[in-house]
Amino acid sequence: MIEEILQREFYNNALSEYLICLAIILGGILAVRVAEALTLRRLKAWAKKTETTFDDFLVGRISGTGIPLAYLAIAQASLRVLTLTPRVERIIDIAGIVIMTVLVILFTVSLVRYGFEEYMRKGGADASKDRALKGVVSLTKALVWVTGILFLLDNLGFKISAVVAGLGIGGIAVALAAQSILGDLFGYFIILFDRPFEIGDFVVVGEHTGVIERFGIKTTRIASINGEQIVVSNKDLTDSRVRNYRRMAKRRVMFRVGVTYQTPVERLREIPGIVDGIFREIEGATLDRAHFFSYGDFSLIHEIVYYLDGNDYTKYMDVQQMANLRIYEEFEKRQIKFAYPTQTLYLGKT
Repeated sequence: MIEEILQREFYNNALSEYLICLAIILGGILAVRVAEALTLRRLKAWAKKTETTFDDFLVGRISGTGIPLAYLAIAQASLRVLTLTPRVERIIDIAGIVIMTVLVILFTVSLVRYGFEEYMRKGGADASKDRALKGVVSLTKALVWVTGILFLLDNLGFKISAVVAGLGIGGIAVALAAQSILGDLFGYFIILFDRPFEIGDFVVVGEHTGVIERFGIKTTRIASINGEQIVVSNKDLTDSRVRNYRRMAKRRVMFRVGVTYQTPVERLREIPGIVDGIFREIEGATLDRAHFFSYGDFSLIHEIVYYLDGNDYTKYMDVQQMANLRIYEEFEKRQIKFAYPTQTLYLGKT
């Protein structure tokens, strides 16, 4: 009696086959739930103990992507037990491809987002850079989705080679028509990832000097020391020599002092020692050398070189002012005269 009931057919399948299909589904779901409860719990506990965040990301993706893929595999395996019409089999295959493609796209998008979030976290908090990176993430997401959809359409039997070829030809035409825009876009990525400067850095670019305010996809804004805003294209900026003073750990300063030709030689020999004593009193400045450099048109020139810790321009000017005042004081004590432009005329009798 029971065997007759199990052998009864509904839609070309015996009742026993439906029961086997149901058993595979229930058994598979139970196995996935048990594995999720035991394995994932241990993986999460292990991931919390490690310093890296990549294992936490992988565990999260196993839960968000791996488990749905396992359920999809169970459904596909259970339905293979049944005898289905070609049309139904085609529908099931299409549904499986669509679900798998979407899951793979979501995993790729989450991987891209994780990579950029880690980059932003390691780079430090910066509102402008965060906005720029979010724009890059959105663009990358769009590219991933477009690629995934093209892959899906190709697997569903659509002829996309002509479309891709058309897109390629159109892309070449657009690239030729918008070379400057693409150049600025590539410059934007160079600035974003190579980081030749940051927001707030004091830079000199060609004849322009100022502080970086922000950088966008096409242009970078520089606040000039005179007050106006300078807008420079990213391509011009990356092609130029950029001097970044904020990253200067030590400043080298060279200046010259001229004394009169009437200065006695004994006093000339004292000048390097006088300068050395002055710089020993100045905190943060280290004298490199002080020499009688050359004979000028109207003065005996001494060249002084020193190093200053840090990149603070105001500190540099304070130290230079202190050094100038102290040199003036010491020269005045020793009756050493500073030179100034003079001209002597010798008149002869004719």
